[in-house]
Amino acid sequence: MTPEEIVARVLYRDALMLVIDKPAGMPVHAGPRSATQSGPVLERLFPHLAFGLPQPPALAHRLDRDTSGCLVLGRHREALARLTALFKAGRIDKTYWAIVEGAPEAEAGEIDMPLGRKDATRGWWMKVDPDGLPSRTRWRVLGRGARPDGRPLTHLALEPLTGRTHQLRVHMAAMGWPILGDPIYGNGPRFGGPHLNLHAREISVPIDGNKPPVACVAPPPDHMAAGLSACGHDT
Repeated sequence: MTPEEIVARVLYRDALMLVIDKPAGMPVHAGPRSATQSGPVLERLFPHLAFGLPQPPALAHRLDRDTSGCLVLGRHREALARLTALFKAGRIDKTYWAIVEGAPEAEAGEIDMPLGRKDATRGWWMKVDPDGLPSRTRWRVLGRGARPDGRPLTHLALEPLTGRTHQLRVHMAAMGWPILGDPIYGNGPRFGGPHLNLHAREISVPIDGNKPPVACVAPPPDHMAAGLSACGHDT
């Protein structure tokens, strides 16, 4: 990604923060096993987003490598501390779009399933675990459709009420509606095949108590166009 391309992905900018449209398939930072990796890492492009400040912005939260959409960056230390506190307190509203396999019977609901680590050898892989951390997700149907072979697809809006690792992916799979293209919890291939159909669509950040929250919307990525169209969304 060129400097011009990352700048073009800025959805919002003020003196405190940036919101960018993260591309799918790119990690936000190099993991402990890949600290020296030479492949694309979003964080390495942040110097191009300094916009005159002496230091580049920093991540206020994370998105999975395969998840696209709204990503919040703090522009300096004080702003980053403020944003981190807002995320920790659950004061930042997030809505994701997902295309899932299957057809929920209801039109909306809430999932309350605690999550824990799958096992010590699986890194960040998670599972439903009665002894795990409380995890809640609100969902509603935005559209219904089917694949060309007739298998049902559903377009969902997902609101994570807690912030566990892979929460939306595990909750969808546990309900019998795995996210299309999910190679870990669903039926997506591990290599090749469709991208994960999970997109951080909207975010609302009350960064300044004297002003309305900053609200941003990220356009859906190209790889979700077919599923959205099948579910009646005009892309």
